[in-house]
Amino acid sequence: MSHDHPHDHLQQARPAVAPTRDGSLPLRVGIGGPVGSGKTALIAAVCAALHRRWSIGVITNDIYTTEDADRLRADAVLADDRIVAVRTGCCPHTAVRDDVTANRDAFEGMLETHPDLDLVLFESGGDNLTLTWSQALVDHEVFVLDVAGGDDVPRKGGPGVSGSDLLVINKTDLAPYVGADLSLMATDAARVRGGGDTLLVSLVSSDGARDVSRWLDRRLASRSVDRAPGRGAATTAGGSPPPVNASTGDLPPLPWAEIRP
Repeated sequence: MSHDHPHDHLQQARPAVAPTRDGSLPLRVGIGGPVGSGKTALIAAVCAALHRRWSIGVITNDIYTTEDADRLRADAVLADDRIVAVRTGCCPHTAVRDDVTANRDAFEGMLETHPDLDLVLFESGGDNLTLTWSQALVDHEVFVLDVAGGDDVPRKGGPGVSGSDLLVINKTDLAPYVGADLSLMATDAARVRGGGDTLLVSLVSSDGARDVSRWLDRRLASRSVDRAPGRGAATTAGGSPPPVNASTGDLPPLPWAEIRP
């Protein structure tokens, strides 16, 4: 079955996803957050930083359009067949939490085309602070907030803010123009999240997603101990994944590319 077209209906599930070469699946990360928080721009920047090191695919979710997938293709962050659009036709929560059939179908189709995948990023359609992901669909959840949404949003909590594996507070460059207190946002986020990972970023610079890319890179590198990197990924001369500095935990420098805001 071809999967180079938008999925605008829930299809019957095929058999369970077949394991990849060494019996494991790619790391699956769900990226959600309110409308306009910068999810698509973040994904574009992360793909630009990591695609030479890891084999990546992206699955976007929009209610009626393929807007986010179209933008990623226009930015040429990955080959077109590594970007698949799902049209949910319903509340974004439903397609990534309650009935993930369409997303799983898109994921299985992408694996058929690219069995070398190391990382698949799922982008949820923009919604509110209650977004959560089905554990059957993703391994990690990233929630993206927008500084312009108000500096009181982190302390309001909600499943996305408090329960995600990584909270990204985006558009820090706008803080002076909207009267947002970044220190307050960071403090509130740390309290609500119990010290969970939180990153404040601005994607107007070419390296604005550096810390988010590092966060993903480390998780991919730790998995690669048990799993060979994808054929599309950069490796050392011996075919191994990039080494981690034992004393600092750092990975080699990442390449950076300018991404249109």
